[in-house]
Amino acid sequence: MDTSRFVLTDRQWQAIASLCPGGATAPGRTGADTRLFLEAVLWIVRTDAPWRDLPVEFGKWNSVFRRFRRWVQADVFQRIFDALSDEPDLEYAMIDATIVKVHRHGMGAKGGPQGQAIGKSKGGWTTKILALVDALGNLVRFVLMPANRYDTIGVAPLIKGIEFNALLADKAFDSNWIIEDMNARGAKIVISQRPQRVAPLDIDKEMYKWRHLIENYFQKLKEFKRIAMRSDKTDT
Repeated sequence: MDTSRFVLTDRQWQAIASLCPGGATAPGRTGADTRLFLEAVLWIVRTDAPWRDLPVEFGKWNSVFRRFRRWVQADVFQRIFDALSDEPDLEYAMIDATIVKVHRHGMGAKGGPQGQAIGKSKGGWTTKILALVDALGNLVRFVLMPANRYDTIGVAPLIKGIEFNALLADKAFDSNWIIEDMNARGAKIVISQRPQRVAPLDIDKEMYKWRHLIENYFQKLKEFKRIAMRSDKTDT
């Protein structure tokens, strides 16, 4: 196996190793080589290949998949994400959304498409990833929504309980309630104004240019093909 194609660096693995169940001495079904298991999951996410096509060097595909499902159900990945994003640089925050095309393999889950953050848009069946990143362009929070929902619907859970000095966003987020919320917080508003706004705000145009960092984040995210093209039936 060509380990040079692996994703996790030694430094990254050291940061999350203690958060991962399992290990060489762990009893039961947790599995011995946790780092190799994570690389297997990242291989699937990076290539968007079916689980059955997982290279045998990673182990039996079904064993890896069942372990992946156990981690999802036990919120292990959520705990890792929370730990890695717990010290954001919130000099300012940025919000934006990107659309993900849903592969036909991602359809058919119980509860219907809307229940799994899938909706019909101009691009067909799609999922919307709404994200909040910090001043360095690092992900802080995200929500999944059907792509036919307005971007502003998912903003409240992203900004709840978070303090930042300014909010940068494009005109899709030029909403009265968001502006009122920013004023109440004392946060600077750097949101592109809709043409129909009667009294448009005078925003900091130089600061608005920094919004490219969240676009860069989405570009990096979509290097993982299973995210750029959703193949998973459930939003978990």
